[in-house]
Amino acid sequence: MRAVVISSFGVLPTVQDVPAPTCPDDGVVLRVTATGVCRSDWHGWQGHDDDIHLPHVPGHELAGVVTEVGPLVRSWAVGDAVTVPFVCACGTCSACVAGEQQVCERQRQPGFTDDGSFAERVAIHHADVNLVRLPPGMSPVTAAGLGCRFATAYRAVTVHGRAAAGEWVAVHGCGGVGLSAVMVAVAAGARVVAVDVSLAARDAALAMGATAVLDGSGDVAARVHELTGGGAAVSLDALGSRATATASVLSLRRRGRHVQVGLLLGDDTSPPLPMGRVIAWELEVYGSHGMAAHEYPAMLARIASGELDPSRLVGRTIGLDEAPAALATLGDGSSGPGMTVVVL
Repeated sequence: MRAVVISSFGVLPTVQDVPAPTCPDDGVVLRVTATGVCRSDWHGWQGHDDDIHLPHVPGHELAGVVTEVGPLVRSWAVGDAVTVPFVCACGTCSACVAGEQQVCERQRQPGFTDDGSFAERVAIHHADVNLVRLPPGMSPVTAAGLGCRFATAYRAVTVHGRAAAGEWVAVHGCGGVGLSAVMVAVAAGARVVAVDVSLAARDAALAMGATAVLDGSGDVAARVHELTGGGAAVSLDALGSRATATASVLSLRRRGRHVQVGLLLGDDTSPPLPMGRVIAWELEVYGSHGMAAHEYPAMLARIASGELDPSRLVGRTIGLDEAPAALATLGDGSSGPGMTVVVL
């Protein structure tokens, strides 16, 4: 099969012919129909993830069709159109038994622990735990963005942030996950202030329903407090940096809720967060690590009803041969607003 292969960290990947994956006994092989190009893939390419061993096929946001089924799989058949969370859970550890598969103790991740979806085929383990059936009529392009950015933002806003009608929600960083968070918060009736250094990203946030936008340079937190009349009830770092994580916490009103959505990797792994403010104002601080497959039906129902429309978040579609260059743009800010999706 053809796949994008990382041979050296930081060196542009190439499209190569590689062996097709073997079907796991408890898993499936999918023919990839579409896969998103995510900043997490860029971090992996740069060598920021210890789980990756070279040579390696990236890609973790995907839609596909089942082409092979392992002998232990009970719920899936050849021809099923599916997506998966980026965390593929084991189904049996204590976290999984508690229903928290997104923090599975023995998780596998396509594109990180295993070869991923920048390829014509991808193997998925523990299929009965992790596959999500696509609703009739949902396009692979729309579905490809659900498994990481949209689902992560959805859970961050609805479960951790608990955004409510009339509350102010601050979103720091308006790439794919940030714009997803804007859309979900607006659907909840919240007022959203979106923050980004890019004018195009701020315009995209306004198109998604943001009430106001702010340039991400300077004292962002002070301007959020001024705009919202005392701070946001919910604030999300949707980029992942020392500056945006700190600004997000400081943007909150008293008893506000910070959600860390963007990955903090490399030099930004341990940001000096203002814990004095967290204590004095009784702030809540959460991490958001995707969403378990069993939680997808509620989100998919809201998409089917038209309340949420993740297809609006797709900025462009490309072919597999263009994926390496698209991956590189995520590091220099030239990727443009919205999600890039590879169509196979």
